[in-house]
Amino acid sequence: MPKLQGRWPGVAIVLRADSGFATPKLYSYLEAEGIEYTIGLASNTRLSDLAAPQLAEAQSQHAAGVEQEGDRTGGAKVRLVGEGHYQADSWEHERRVVFKTEVLAKGANVRFVITNRTEEEPLALYEWYVDRGKAEGWVKDLKNACRADRLSCMRFWANQFRLLLHAAAYWLLDTLRRWLVDAGSARGQLDTLRLKLLKVGGRVYQWVGRVRLRLASAHPGQVLWELLATRTGRA
Repeated sequence: MPKLQGRWPGVAIVLRADSGFATPKLYSYLEAEGIEYTIGLASNTRLSDLAAPQLAEAQSQHAAGVEQEGDRTGGAKVRLVGEGHYQADSWEHERRVVFKTEVLAKGANVRFVITNRTEEEPLALYEWYVDRGKAEGWVKDLKNACRADRLSCMRFWANQFRLLLHAAAYWLLDTLRRWLVDAGSARGQLDTLRLKLLKVGGRVYQWVGRVRLRLASAHPGQVLWELLATRTGRA
């Protein structure tokens, strides 16, 4: 961490991670280095007791919604976010814990995060924490749609080059996705886009001044190709 801070002294470093990183040694290290963190925290009896009053309130609001709307809808989702202080037996001091209590038709969903951030309100901080899902979606696209985890070469530089090719494939597919979104299409995962646009049979005719692509009349991605062909700003 000191090397990163020395290389980019004007950049604030924060850690946002799931419960796999929830260890006291990491909390203490980050606090000693002055680094803000927000980390998922696995539930236990004491944490459940901490969130119990808020969960009861969420369940009460959900029950009232069911009563008003009837059993057909199951009531609207109720989501409350609060905070408290918690100290595990192995910790040297208490730490701030933010918890979400959510009640849906299928039942309750309670989640906890531990943080040393003090400025944000609980709701804003929790929403910032779960927003990391966007980055996880990008990683999923790179690994699943572009097969970026297929680094099976015996040499480091060979795998590095393969990873570069996977990244280039991601950039090309994401460019297509951005064009489609700008043209009015719904945003989709890259593996879905690959199946609808690229993994299809067709004929390509190349002339001096143009290239023509011919696909079957029942091609499921025809609408997407039409959006790409007629989009504004194309070269």
